[in-house]
Amino acid sequence: MNNEVIIESTEKWLRSIVIDLNLCPFAKRELIKNCVRFFVSTAQSEEQLLADLEQELEVLNSDDSVATSLLIHPKVLNDFYEYNQFLDYAEGLLEQMGLIGVYQIASFHPDYQFGGTAPDDVENYTNRSPYPILHLLREESLECAIADYPESDLIPDKNIELMKSMGNEKLQNRLKACFE
Repeated sequence: MNNEVIIESTEKWLRSIVIDLNLCPFAKRELIKNCVRFFVSTAQSEEQLLADLEQELEVLNSDDSVATSLLIHPKVLNDFYEYNQFLDYAEGLLEQMGLIGVYQIASFHPDYQFGGTAPDDVENYTNRSPYPILHLLREESLECAIADYPESDLIPDKNIELMKSMGNEKLQNRLKACFE
């Protein structure tokens, strides 16, 4: 599978699920402004992925035209448990680089499962993606967007309500359509 296909599927997911379902009301603006970076990692180990994560953080530090980066890693951490454990290393890298409070990492995975939910619980679809993704966000931009958005604290609850109204089958089909 080549990088263009991976990016195309990821962009379809971003448009058809994240934006069209308004799961993140801030995503559309950044995509329209062409400020979203899609980077496909060839990493096949956690160490290689950490190196790619460091590189992406450096890109964000040096290029203000990039508002956010989607670090897509299809060849490593396909097991959600391992992916979830890796997030501690990712946070450790942020700390090591002195970037806590500057950037945050949002997590997306094909088998995403929130704590306290069953694997087939529909609310997990709010964070399910075609491939494992580390989404790097600028804290300052996020804080500004949240401050300008009415009742931003209600976004997660609204998303869960929407997922429940759509149901598993519809959401599965929507996610599968990202590969077509």
